[in-house]
Amino acid sequence: MALDTAPSLPNAQVCEQARLSRDARFDGLFFVAVKSTRIYCRPMCPAPSPKPVNVVYYGNAAAAEAAGFRPCLRCRPELAPGDGAWRRGDEVVARALKLIDQGLLAEQPLSALAERVGIGERHLRRLFVDRLGAAPIGVHGTRRLLFAKQLLTETHLPITEIAMASGFNSLRRFNATFQDAYRMAPRDLRRLPVAAQEGVLVLRMGYRPPYDFTAMLDFLRGRALPGVELVDERSYARVVGPATSPGWLRVSAWPEGEHALKLELRGVDSAQLLSIVNRLRRMFDLDADPHAIASALSVDPRLRPLLKKRPGLRLPSAWDGFEVAMRAVIGQQVSVAAARTFTARLAQAYGEPLPPDFADGLQHLFPTPEALADADLSAIGLTRSRADTVRTVARAVLNGDVDFRSERTLEEFVSRWVALPGIGPWTASYIAMRGLGHPDAFPADDLVLQKAVPTDGSRMTAKALTARAQAWRPWRAYAVMHVWKDSMGATKPTVSKK
Repeated sequence: MALDTAPSLPNAQVCEQARLSRDARFDGLFFVAVKSTRIYCRPMCPAPSPKPVNVVYYGNAAAAEAAGFRPCLRCRPELAPGDGAWRRGDEVVARALKLIDQGLLAEQPLSALAERVGIGERHLRRLFVDRLGAAPIGVHGTRRLLFAKQLLTETHLPITEIAMASGFNSLRRFNATFQDAYRMAPRDLRRLPVAAQEGVLVLRMGYRPPYDFTAMLDFLRGRALPGVELVDERSYARVVGPATSPGWLRVSAWPEGEHALKLELRGVDSAQLLSIVNRLRRMFDLDADPHAIASALSVDPRLRPLLKKRPGLRLPSAWDGFEVAMRAVIGQQVSVAAARTFTARLAQAYGEPLPPDFADGLQHLFPTPEALADADLSAIGLTRSRADTVRTVARAVLNGDVDFRSERTLEEFVSRWVALPGIGPWTASYIAMRGLGHPDAFPADDLVLQKAVPTDGSRMTAKALTARAQAWRPWRAYAVMHVWKDSMGATKPTVSKK
């Protein structure tokens, strides 16, 4: 079992310096609680700096709220990125947090969460309190209330819808919980005017800099599926299900250089908002700590100049695990462009069509496992063996032989996938890398990596490359992205450095 060793709070001197300099690189890595006001803030809060004697530091918002502090209305802690050290990888707390983010505790007891991560309920509670300063239920409660606070502040959604979107089954319970935690009624946050766009819901998704959004879009654009996704130089857009009531979303940079992405949503059920935001935060890797990653990877002289060249490069995940699994299978031993062509044909032939007037450039959903389990794929140009693997994977997903459950360790995930006919270590690792956003996924059989890591023109074996990459753990997937990007010889990126 993996140990939980990630730090929950930078040391006091670092926190103090970051607070006084309002350093955005520490946003979400700790919070500043002020004893005289009983309010907690982000490190770069614009309010006048309190006296050090009145300051207490907490590693996360749940710990601050458990100690009786309320979120600041100026710097808005709900916009802070999550601590990627705790929400990534195979540690027990990381896997449990991913399940909490998916809403498991909204409908199931703590014992169910403990069972999913393979430890006892009491031990799980102790781990959370020791590492995060708050029990799992407290983390879940803070998560719901902060998301509700964002919706109250940034949207015109009715309070009843906000309560449901935040995981509360009762408006009365939502009002009481909000009042008790924040000493104000939800309606009191509605006093500030909110700019509205007809039929479109707009939300901010914060990140800690630097963030190379241009490189992220470049990667996604080269793999975008016509009819399902639209990616240009400024934004990513796609259709989201279900087929009975589809909607669409667009992600772009927040204007005026703010460290956030802009999420626009149309036709999306408010009950799905938190799930969508969590998916996109993983997809665009918004909770990563680039400085912690660079510190670990820069020990390798091959990676050091790449990290310096692209300090904001992130790990692009995919919207849906099954979708990226199909891309990975079809992409075996062919170019990225060829894989995109074949996968686009698959999506067009077997995806649920959308109404003609749905949205420009978005015509269909991606096919479901049910649609592909017994599909005749000869018409789209796949080889017989590749078509067999597509059907095999679709059936395996339906049968539960493989899945995309976030509580699985990387080793367990890969071993289940390579047990399927037609799925090798490269494919399984690629699915883990982009389907789960696993920071340590490592496709050692990748030909580009084997040729690009050595600088003497030789080619490393998978075994030698794996041995070399041990020093990169637990961030091997980021090393992969840097090497891949460098091998493409891309143009100079636009990077947020503040």
